[in-house]
Formats: sequence, C-alpha cells, structure tokens
Amino acid sequence: MRATAAPEEGNKVRLTVEIDETEMDGALDDVVKRLAREVRVPGFRPGKVPRKVLETRMGGAAALRGEALREALPDFYSRAVDETEVDPIDQPDIDITAGEESGPVSFEAVVLVRPTVAIPGYGGLVVTMPSLEVTDEEVTEQVDRLRRTSGELVEVTRPILTGDQVTIDIRGTRAEADADGDDNDLTAEDFLYEVGSDGVVPGLDDHLLGAKSGDALTFDAEIEALEQTVSFEVTVKDVKELSLPDADDAWAAEASEFATLDELRTDIAERMHQRRIVEAQMALQQKTVEALVELVTEEIPEQLVLAELRERIHDLNHRLEGQGMSLAQFLGVTGRGEEEFLEELRAGALQSVKADLALRALVEAEAIEITDEELDEELAAMGTRLDMDADLVRSQLEQAGRLSAVRSDRRKAKAMRWLVDSVELVDENGKPVSRDDLLVNQGEEDSE
Repeated sequence: MRATAAPEEGNKVRLTVEIDETEMDGALDDVVKRLAREVRVPGFRPGKVPRKVLETRMGGAAALRGEALREALPDFYSRAVDETEVDPIDQPDIDITAGEESGPVSFEAVVLVRPTVAIPGYGGLVVTMPSLEVTDEEVTEQVDRLRRTSGELVEVTRPILTGDQVTIDIRGTRAEADADGDDNDLTAEDFLYEVGSDGVVPGLDDHLLGAKSGDALTFDAEIEALEQTVSFEVTVKDVKELSLPDADDAWAAEASEFATLDELRTDIAERMHQRRIVEAQMALQQKTVEALVELVTEEIPEQLVLAELRERIHDLNHRLEGQGMSLAQFLGVTGRGEEEFLEELRAGALQSVKADLALRALVEAEAIEITDEELDEELAAMGTRLDMDADLVRSQLEQAGRLSAVRSDRRKAKAMRWLVDSVELVDENGKPVSRDDLLVNQGEEDSE
C-alpha cells in the first residue's frame, strides 16, 4: 500500500491511497472465509461453502468484492493515517477512484485534521503571581480572630451594632394560611442571633441595627421558600457584645505557645507567608497555561471542543455515579440550570483544547523530544499504576495504536516544564518575583 497526504483548504488533508491487487485479494479472501463460516447453504458444512456459491448468494462477484472493500477500507485508511502521520479529528469523506470491480484499488480520503496554532511571543511571557507579602493589618486580623475565641459576651444598654449577639422573640404571620389553616407557625422564643450574619429572615439585620433591649419591631418580608409575604413581630430581650481580652504578652502566653505578643505575631506572619508561597506554587502552572492560551487567536474546530466536552460530561457522570447521585440531582444541589452548566463546561473545554494546541505548538517550536529512556520511565510508571508489567503496557499500547499518543503527552509535559521555568514572574504591582522566593522552608511547613 502507498499513501500520500496533501493539504486542502479549511484545515483538511487529502489522503491518496493505492492498494496493490495482492492486498485486495487478501482482503477478499478474508471476506470469503468469514461468509463461508456464517452463511448456511444446504449440502455444505459451515466453512466449506465454495466461493462461486457465495458469489451467487451475494449477487455476483462484484457484490462480493464490494463487501470486501467495505470491510477493508477502514483498515486501509487507518494504515494510511499512520504512514502519513496526519492527525485526524473527524470522520473522513472517502471516495473510491479505481478498482471497485477488479485490479488494484485507489481511494481518496478528505479529513479534518488537528490544526497548528501560532503562539507569537511565547518566549517573553509574563505571569502575574499573587503577592507573597503579609501586612501588619492581616496579622492583626488573625490575632483578633484568636482573641475572639477567648472573648466573653457582656450585656450592654447601647443601641445594637453589627456583631452584637441579641436574644429575641420572633413571631411571623403569613398572609395566607396553609392547607391546615395554620397561619402562625414561624415563631421562636429566646432566639440567640448574631446581628449582621444575614440569616433567618430577610431584612432582620436592618431593623435590629440601632434598636435597644426592650424594643418591639414590626416589618414585612418576602419569604422565597413560602412564595408569600410574612409579617414579623420581634421583641429584643437583651443585647450583648463580645468583649475581647487585651492583646498583650499575658494574653499571648495564655492563648499560645509563645511568651510574648511579638513572638506570636512573628509566627503568624511566617505561617501566612509560607502558606502563600505554597498557593503561589500551585497557581504558577495554571497561570502560565492561561498566559500561553491568550496567545492563541485561531478559530478552534468545533469537533475538538465537542470531543473534550463529551469527555468532561462522561467523567462527571462517572464521579457522580460513584457518589450515588445523578446529574439532575447535582444541578439541583448546586442551584444551576442545565443550559448554564453546559455552557460553563463548554467554556472550560474550549480553554483545555486551546492549551493542548498551544503546547503542541511549543513542542514543535522548541524541538522538544523525549528519549527512549524517558518513554521507558513513563511506561514503567503506567505499569505501576495499572499493576502491569511495563513490557505488557507497551505491547498493548502498540496494538491499540496509542504509543505515539503517550509519547506526545510526555513531550507536552516536558514543554510545560520548560515554559514554567522560562516565564517572567511579577507580583500584582509589576515587581519582579524571584523563583527563590517561591521556595518553601521545609522545616516551617513540617511544623504546621
């Protein structure tokens, strides 16, 4: 078999394939053997039906050859794809140009292929990292959170402020009674509520702010769950504020392992700094990919996006099944409609496809290859994950025609590492960030 590939408009390739008569004869023999086993003809045992009889049953020699072509063309096409190293992303449009009745066979296959995208300026990418700096105000906020765990509620007579704890009686009367005639079942006594938490009843915080102990409040609120307006009567029984201990050395020694407040603040600042370094490390690759994707301006074939979308939906359904949940239940829990959710998935699929194409372009631009040793390492790692011998993994991948895909994935991973090491890092103010600043103090991390 001989195959050549020539580019066509619209990101397509035309494969021209020539099949020798001997190869076609082999395909015809295979069909004859199969039909001889399957066709039941009186007087002949299965597998012993003569070819002439089969031709008669099929409608003549041309019909039998047509059956052979139908079965063999997918294999011939697949071999042509491997031989020419094209990368189809859709089903081909095949046209037999010669040999339908006898002799060598020729056909042409026009197929959409994976596009090559441009990534201009990839060598000068700048990635903005989140700030690693910890401000005094942020440390003070953490200290105050710790102080609140040691605080005490103290009753006050002043007007209510955000953050106060109030004890209230609340009674709600619905405009319409329920099926049982009950229109007054929204009642609670001695209910402890934190003002500003925006819970329980819409608008409750607005009416409590500025009130005092002993005040009686009335207001109406629309309750979505009931789909009706409810009239509320609220009595403020007491108001308490959280009294915090003084932020001093005595408190620090009692509330922590440190003898002084300065030591506690220093430890908090260092822990926050180390945590931000870890978060920055985790964000570095994602932000680098996002910067690379922004360079891709070509129109992306819908076939690639739909294939990625189907894969994502399949993976999600598989995970949900493992949790005993359907997609409809998942959407109900998350409060999203199906159309909105699919649009979100599609946007993610598009970005993923762009990232894949951009990394493939980077592999070619930097001539990134993997050695046989690196491929062996990958196959060994796959074997460990699958509890299989690496040689068996290689054999199965070769039979499935997937070994080249593994090599491609490894090349893209190598390109990604190169890019992460090459991009310029700056903080949110445009100040350069040294990669040394992203090194975590292992001792500090272990102590957390």
